[in-house]
Amino acid sequence: MPKKKGEVLVSEFYEIKGDKVIRKRKFCPRCGEGVFLAEHKDRRTCGKCGYTEFKR
Repeated sequence: MPKKKGEVLVSEFYEIKGDKVIRKRKFCPRCGEGVFLAEHKDRRTCGKCGYTEFKR
């Protein structure tokens, strides 16, 4: 269980359909695979390097 308010389990970022694993969130292009971008209302951000993508 998450300990802090707002803390999310990494297993919630994946979905299994048949033999394939589908990622629900994007990876950070700077940090590489394994570092997910946080979803906000108007943007996606990386908590590690600060990379930001604005949604249209």
